[in-house]
Amino acid sequence: MAQIQSKNILITGASGMIGSALVEHLSQCGFAVYQLSRNSTDSPFYFDAVLGRVHLDPSIPLLAVINLAGPSIADKRWSTARKREILDSRQQLTHALATALAESETKPQTFLSASAIGYYGDTGESSVDESSPAGSDFLAEVALAWEEATAPAEAAGINTIHLRFGIVLSPQGGVLKKLLLPFKLGLGGRIGNGLQGMSWISMTDVMHITHKLILESPKSGPINLVARQAISNLDFSADLAKSLHRPGFLPLPGFMVKLLFGEMGEALLLGSSRVTSRKLTELGIHLEYPTLPSALTALLHIK
Repeated sequence: MAQIQSKNILITGASGMIGSALVEHLSQCGFAVYQLSRNSTDSPFYFDAVLGRVHLDPSIPLLAVINLAGPSIADKRWSTARKREILDSRQQLTHALATALAESETKPQTFLSASAIGYYGDTGESSVDESSPAGSDFLAEVALAWEEATAPAEAAGINTIHLRFGIVLSPQGGVLKKLLLPFKLGLGGRIGNGLQGMSWISMTDVMHITHKLILESPKSGPINLVARQAISNLDFSADLAKSLHRPGFLPLPGFMVKLLFGEMGEALLLGSSRVTSRKLTELGIHLEYPTLPSALTALLHIK
């Protein structure tokens, strides 16, 4: 296990679903958590968007940096401008942060930088893991650029781990929050033909994995944060309906998804993602909630 020299953690994107949960979790675990500001130059850590530079307070040595910044890919339809914003925001801030870390006198032990399983593109019926190549669609392009932007930190010898997130389940945000209301009303069901794969992980397990990576700083490279087995959208919908004790037989047809959400809906709702994690197994990390019913029961406090 790596020697811990400080308890200071810097988080970018700390106001997002995962970031806010990590702030609370790590603070409760005794870490001093700092957030990267975009507005106040009085903050010890801030991003100057005009100059494209990140300022780090040299008097606060960092044990680890967790980079989660970037606008949600699911909030709006993907116009050309929106796609450019999604890509550029992640790439530019990550590169600026990695450069600042590389140039700092006291470098952090670990740089945990967000990515996504979109790295692999639409996998269809095939299963992929961390050894699989990148895909060729827009989500793969974003993930690849996001990861390549950490190059200055890696070149400076900082242990950089790309967190390739699957669908993170939390009632506080993301996919699960959006589905809860229609499913509670008995209006839920499969999306499209329901055969597309979904690779997911509970927010609780994201907290535990991130904590472990901070403490141990393994030289692992990219890690897929997903449960052991992908699940079809049909099974996901059935498990969610069953957990809520509601019927789940009202499908959202594929043509409606395309009509309502355009390219974004096709990629996120109809695209298939069958991703496993060889790295979690190699690191001896066991999920607290390896099955969807167990995760839903815990997350939704169902008895």
